[in-house]
Amino acid sequence: MLNERTIGEVLRETAQTFPDQEAYVYPELGIRKTYKEFDEETDRLARAFMALGIQRGEHVAIWSDNKREWLLSQFATAKMGAVLVTVNTSYQLKELDYLLKQSDSTTLILAEGFKGTSYFDIVNRLCPDLKDQQAGELSFQHLPHLKRVISMESYDLPGMISWSELEAQYKEVSEEDLEARFQSLHNDDVINMQYTSGTTGFPKGVMLSHRNIVNNAQLVGDYIHLSEKDRLCIPVPFFHCFGCVMGTLSSVIHATTMVILEQFEPKKVLKAVQDEKCTGLYGVPTMFIAELNDPDFKSFDLSTLRTGIMAGSICPMEVMKKVMNDMGASEITIAYGQTESSPVITQTKTDDALEKRVSSVGKAHPGVEVKIIDPVTGEESPTGVPGELCTRGYLVMKGYYKNEEATKNAIDHHGWLHTGDIAVMDEDGYIDITGRIKDMVIRGGENIYPKEIEEFLYQHPGVQDVQVVGIPDRKYGEELMAWIICKEGITLTEADIREFAKGNIAHHKIPRYIEFTEAYPMTASGKIQKYMLRELGQQKVTN
Repeated sequence: MLNERTIGEVLRETAQTFPDQEAYVYPELGIRKTYKEFDEETDRLARAFMALGIQRGEHVAIWSDNKREWLLSQFATAKMGAVLVTVNTSYQLKELDYLLKQSDSTTLILAEGFKGTSYFDIVNRLCPDLKDQQAGELSFQHLPHLKRVISMESYDLPGMISWSELEAQYKEVSEEDLEARFQSLHNDDVINMQYTSGTTGFPKGVMLSHRNIVNNAQLVGDYIHLSEKDRLCIPVPFFHCFGCVMGTLSSVIHATTMVILEQFEPKKVLKAVQDEKCTGLYGVPTMFIAELNDPDFKSFDLSTLRTGIMAGSICPMEVMKKVMNDMGASEITIAYGQTESSPVITQTKTDDALEKRVSSVGKAHPGVEVKIIDPVTGEESPTGVPGELCTRGYLVMKGYYKNEEATKNAIDHHGWLHTGDIAVMDEDGYIDITGRIKDMVIRGGENIYPKEIEEFLYQHPGVQDVQVVGIPDRKYGEELMAWIICKEGITLTEADIREFAKGNIAHHKIPRYIEFTEAYPMTASGKIQKYMLRELGQQKVTN
């Protein structure tokens, strides 16, 4: 039976049933709020957004790490019907410019910055006349939809609405007006849009409805037996489905306390688990590896841990065993999926046999169809034979925003979402992900598409051709390597390429390895053999 409530209805119901239960805790900041308080403060923020003139269906972009303002915005926009557009914290100027244009966002909410990058500086570079305009009534020729920039800071900045100024506006909209908007919403409305790169290299806006993500969050939490007795540590970023669907939304549905870290730091995670007596912990494999390898790991009391989820990239078997044995998370599960599937397609169960829990990504969730097909013929593959994993059901996205062609390529006329991942299913329905049809590189849980990096590096005046591949890496799973052919008479260095990329593309997209060559290995028909570049790159790295 599917959950047909909207996100706002989910929060209200939890707040009515468990009003005094802690909803969220920011241990580093000493912030603690109950579900009753959380429901009330998101109602006020929803009214404030309405007071700014934000309409149902408008796109509101948010660019920040896991701040309290992000959490409040997620549920406030859901209550008044705006579509929350999540922005990768690593984005730089070019990427933000593209996202704001492509998404038609009318509003940008942003933090001051992240890991040495000033978001305020980037926005002022992108919109040089921002400082000369009236906050809330912006007009930019190159961003015709953008009307408002909201700062998460309380102090005034030219052209921006401060957070304290925003919060004060709730009085201008009555509770009755919010209720009317709230009741007008439908669970099939798009409420969340997340950008994911595609084979074209240009990020695509994945449109997700209340129905998509409420049900996925419900099942994810059911699988690890979340309840009001649990305290879940969430160090994974909110801008990913892992953070804002599997983390915050799943917690709200199950009346679980969210223990939130603004940014991942292994020691802070271990301290939060210990001090807040967390029963669950989320992370990509690299996060768990960093926690296990922290020099003070053994000094922390993690005895309350029982469960959690590891997802984002393929988990090494030994890491899974250590998380279960050394961290005590004996009921840890593995989840597999992608943004287009809200995100989880398959998940292991807490009582699955150890072998299944460390060697597979589990079975399909209830109500979710999965099949493995021959990527060439489209015919269903027999048990044990690799093929492309396809899925169908409530979890499939509404489509890519303003990109019908890409939507048709991803979802066939029978409603099957083609994941592009190569998988094998055993006789019991357990699935093992063995590779990817696309050339996608997964670096520390971040999906990176070489085409996007290639298209950017092609813009360098000295680059004639560039091919980007993934090279196996112990720490991150994979690292990027760029193979560059320089234009005749031009000599470039690694430093030249890094300098060109810095500040224009996200740090994790700048290739770790840069090699210069005069030619690429080619097939007889003239196609570049990327697998040979990978092999050559691997040899260079290991030698």
